[in-house]
Amino acid sequence: MKPLPIEGYTALYFTTATIKGWKHLLKPDKYKTMVTDSMAFLADQQEVWFYAFVIMPNHIHWIWQLQGETILSNVQQRMLKYVAGQIRVDLQMHHPLVLEQFKSERKDRDHQFFKDRPLSVALFSEKVAWQKMKYIHQNPTQEKWKLAARAEAYEYSSASLYILGERRWPFLRHFWDDMD
Repeated sequence: MKPLPIEGYTALYFTTATIKGWKHLLKPDKYKTMVTDSMAFLADQQEVWFYAFVIMPNHIHWIWQLQGETILSNVQQRMLKYVAGQIRVDLQMHHPLVLEQFKSERKDRDHQFFKDRPLSVALFSEKVAWQKMKYIHQNPTQEKWKLAARAEAYEYSSASLYILGERRWPFLRHFWDDMD
């Protein structure tokens, strides 16, 4: 069975990027905005289409589709490298002790914020895509997090698009509205 194509050349992917050590680095809204800025840039460059996302204190989930000849690992790396660079600059200026918690022993970097190799799973059916989207949107309402009473009330998520029809995030494409 081939991954579910929406429109274009590639499959949909459900991707998760986790902060190293499960630390709550993404708790400040300014860091969440760095993530959405990176998503917006990639969408504006027409490298990917984003269909759903949620930014949690220590991880990010999103559903996306690559466009053209875009390579999954390359675009993931660019997205997370941009976010990490922006966070590093802010931590250097405002929270140097927090920055020290992310010191890396690796030769290719001084600090590491995200775990290596984000998990990306191709979505093979509309049913699975819907299940992943529901999971993404319900994440902030879980007992463990209690970030919102209702999925659509959590700002750093695509839930308001699907539940209320609000276009809060211009880089998002609506999964069903954009299908032929």
